Amino acid sequence: MTPMPQTPAPQTFLDQALVEEATKKSGLIWVQGTGPARSLWHVWHDGAAYVVGDGPGEQPFPGLADGGTAEVTVRSKDKGGRLVAWTATVTEHAAGTEEWEAAVAELKGKRLNAPDAEQMTERWGRECRVLRLEPREVAGQLPDGSLSATPLPTTATTRMPMPAGLPRLLLKRRAKR
Repeated sequence: MTPMPQTPAPQTFLDQALVEEATKKSGLIWVQGTGPARSLWHVWHDGAAYVVGDGPGEQPFPGLADGGTAEVTVRSKDKGGRLVAWTATVTEHAAGTEEWEAAVAELKGKRLNAPDAEQMTERWGRECRVLRLEPREVAGQLPDGSLSATPLPTTATTRMPMPAGLPRLLLKRRAKR
């Protein structure tokens, strides 16, 4: 008598469904390789999250290497809270391969405000990396703490000089009261 093949426990299927649905609906995922965790825009395609970056004008993801692992945390699009955390296997696709073409076709539709929309895929092939983050294991319990961290240093700034006419506008509003 041949033994019956083992089927995964129902929880495994539920975990996979939770990871897929939460990741599909979230605009950002938090990914941590060997460096600090970073928020990355992504697309869910063919059972994994795909990210593009590490090139000029694209999102950086240092610490993510081909064949390595990463910790992925998915947030709620509505409230911003943590929904699920999972461990991913990182795979880098070479430019021009069938997998790369399929992933880039999906990523291209999600890329907002690209400075060179017509030549974007060619630029990605020359200067960027496309990574596949395939779920390997779902974290059993989410941590109790907030996991908040100091923001990473950046050259980006939102501070600008106050417009010359602003004090006059503010004084007019006070005078009307």
